[in-house]
Amino acid sequence: MKADCRPPVTADCRPPVTADCRPPVTTTCLFCRGDRPAADHKVADLGVTVAYLHDDQFFPGWTVLVLKRHATELFELPADERTRMMDEVSRVAAALDALFAPRKINYELLGNQVPHMHWHVIPRLADDPAPLEAVWAVAHATRLLDAATLAERLAALRARLGA
Repeated sequence: MKADCRPPVTADCRPPVTADCRPPVTTTCLFCRGDRPAADHKVADLGVTVAYLHDDQFFPGWTVLVLKRHATELFELPADERTRMMDEVSRVAAALDALFAPRKINYELLGNQVPHMHWHVIPRLADDPAPLEAVWAVAHATRLLDAATLAERLAALRARLGA
């Protein structure tokens, strides 16, 4: 049996290793390079993830949790790190529930467009124009928040998270 050659969990964006102990190429990863999400949308460092408000707030409260290190699949994470990540996703969902009183919260882990593990946590409110559709299927104009509204929303979410 091959020894586990995965690096320890760290706060940097060091990639995991593949089955044959080679690190995957991450120089093109938008998250590893720090190109996305927008730094001014940062909510809080939660431990193994960092939470950001999504740029598009058409669905108010839409939050993205980005894993601090590069990984693309859940099975790449050791069980303890995966558990901590899910606890952080749940913690953000509870904060969004308290702030927005949604009918439902959607959780999305895709990675097709940005192959770096990140969770979308999306409150679906009572006035949702398409409550039975995935957010990706709802045609809408991007809703960017003005600076004051962004600051208010970040402060409210941080307060709920105790961050």
